[in-house]
Amino acid sequence: MHFVQMWIVPDQTGIAPSYQQHDIGDDLSNGALVTIASGINGHDDAAITLHNRSAALHAARLRPGDMVDVPAAPYLHLFVTRGRIDLDGAGELAEGDAVRCTDTGARRLTANCPAEVLVWEMHANLGS
Repeated sequence: MHFVQMWIVPDQTGIAPSYQQHDIGDDLSNGALVTIASGINGHDDAAITLHNRSAALHAARLRPGDMVDVPAAPYLHLFVTRGRIDLDGAGELAEGDAVRCTDTGARRLTANCPAEVLVWEMHANLGS
């Protein structure tokens, strides 16, 4: 079991810190990118609501050869939690590797072996 803790700054003030969890194991069984958490308008299928209208977290559990397109966004952060993948324009990434992309448009990733990835989609520079 892996535990990855990530957080995002809310885009509103006065919100108390909170914690949510949701079992998405069954949702990941089809090899597609699944929206886990989002504050982006239109991501109504997200299991968890974020208090930031510019961010969404997606995950995928992939079999060898599976391909998924990561969202086109001004800022992306991709983290490989298990396995190895090829990401268009970045090459091979292995377990524990991460890559940040800016204004690159949609990218495709391909699993080289059983793999799991987390992808932050961000439509604002959340670091400033």
